[in-house]
Amino acid sequence: MATARKRRTVADPWQQAVDDGWKAACAHPALRPLATQLYRLDERTPRAVWARLSGSYVGYHPKRRATAQEWAWVFAHCLLHAGFGHLDPRNTVSANITGLDPGDPEGRREVRAPHPAYRAACCAAVDTYLTTMKIGTRPTDIPPTPELADEHAAAARWRDTAVPDAFARTGFADFLLTSAETAKRVDNPARFARGIAAAARAALATAGGERTAEGVLRHRTPWDSALGWFVSSFPLLGALAAGMTVVADAELARSWNISIAAVNAEAAEIYVNPLIGFGEQQWRFVLAHEMLHAALRHGERADWRDHYLFNIACDYVVNGWLVEMNVGQMPEGLLYDPALKGCSAEEIYDRIAVDLRRLRKLATLRGRGLGDVLGEPLAHPGSAGRYVDLDEYYRSALTTGLAYHTDSGRGYVPAALEQAIRALDQPPLPWDAQLAQWFDEHVPTIDKRRSYARASRRQASTPDIPRPAWVRPEENVRLPTFGVVLDTSGSMDVTLLGKGLGAIASYALARDVPRARVVYCDAAAYDAGYLPVEEIAAGVRVRGRGGTVLQPGIRLLERAEDFPADGPILVITDGQCDALRIRREHAFLVPAGACLPFAPKGPVFRLR
Repeated sequence: MATARKRRTVADPWQQAVDDGWKAACAHPALRPLATQLYRLDERTPRAVWARLSGSYVGYHPKRRATAQEWAWVFAHCLLHAGFGHLDPRNTVSANITGLDPGDPEGRREVRAPHPAYRAACCAAVDTYLTTMKIGTRPTDIPPTPELADEHAAAARWRDTAVPDAFARTGFADFLLTSAETAKRVDNPARFARGIAAAARAALATAGGERTAEGVLRHRTPWDSALGWFVSSFPLLGALAAGMTVVADAELARSWNISIAAVNAEAAEIYVNPLIGFGEQQWRFVLAHEMLHAALRHGERADWRDHYLFNIACDYVVNGWLVEMNVGQMPEGLLYDPALKGCSAEEIYDRIAVDLRRLRKLATLRGRGLGDVLGEPLAHPGSAGRYVDLDEYYRSALTTGLAYHTDSGRGYVPAALEQAIRALDQPPLPWDAQLAQWFDEHVPTIDKRRSYARASRRQASTPDIPRPAWVRPEENVRLPTFGVVLDTSGSMDVTLLGKGLGAIASYALARDVPRARVVYCDAAAYDAGYLPVEEIAAGVRVRGRGGTVLQPGIRLLERAEDFPADGPILVITDGQCDALRIRREHAFLVPAGACLPFAPKGPVFRLR
């Protein structure tokens, strides 16, 4: 007996694209309450029509060929017409009767097409909103329209004139008007409002870690609950928390000696030890601590300082702020000293850097002797790089959070923290601008005066009117000057040395300083006397092998009878020198990354 072969049914790929596009549009939380039924339009429908919304049905053209993403955009466009209330005839003047409503089982209810001006305005408004929802992709043969906020005002204006070419679309209407009774009963705008609220709740749940990006419910751990609390209830750090990822991996924490937590700003990841038995309140404190480390760029602010000691100093500052704001509960053993309230991290660093015995007892959230601000991301399954401007990202997150926090009256923000956040909007001055400010403050300008003993350069324009010229004081008046102690050892970078001397010469000339007292130092000090500022670099000869002794040069200037007692001293060195004691106003010009072997009393400008 012969067996009958079963005929295999081959799925239509174009129909599958329509079905997938409909599912994608209906899956969006905002459009889910508006989802109705899908049906096929008559094949005789003009090909210019993609889809049409009529009552509670969405029809699609059966001969149209498009991808699932393009169909998702088309169906979302149609559903948004219902959500915006465009189907309500009370909002517009309808045109002629087009036929019967396919949603009417008895086939008695008539539907009307909207006025062309109203339809064009409504489509432009829907397109404007659809760009923010990021559903699907616009079909290539549907031209984009300019942004439009108020479709009703535009429609009323276009009825009296004409629809602009930029808003005009060919083909039949993609939505039909219903009866007033149907609009009252269905109330699509109220459904859309409920969908928007559901979408907002889903976004907050995803940002807070309650659900995955696919909407799957996660197991709520204490650190997930703590991160979600910042998103929903603490505006200051809510934007930061939404962009941070908590990596809870016991093996990763063990291999990197992470006792409680650590953070990497580049990857926006907080690495926590899940074996620590903290509650939600303690995790709130820990996560806020690490988020402020990353957002305030404490790793980059360390600059030339010892990174671990600066990490300790920042811990004192951050923990003090969190205790003031009553954020969570501070775990035992963290760095906190009420006496340091109001001190900056740099001030605390200068204090603790001279007490090395005490430092052996201090520990960060990562552990004793280890900083919890990591210089590079830790490799782990699922890690991905970030391709954003980190400074811009953290600055925007903190400043936006501060604005919401202040406007909502959420609570008190310490003045030092608010000042640190607002300072992020003001990038630091470059080293040459800082050096110029130092010259303005400590090198006085020459007071010029007018004198008829010399004619002005503008005298030729008015030969009958004498004009005095600006003249400098006579030579017997003490002219402003400053001292330069220049490290000329072999360890000095010649390029950076040239940049520094060039900046000094240009600022001195701008301040009308004719000469500067220069002392060259390597193994010994050599007094070059007063030199014209533009010739300081001409006498420089880099020599020796480092280990510069600069104190004799400082002493030479301080004891020189021809150097003013209030003359400031600028020390140019690479940091490989002896400890200096300077009793007058002074500053240091060093390469970026160099560290002085002592706590400087004057400002330090870093060549970059």
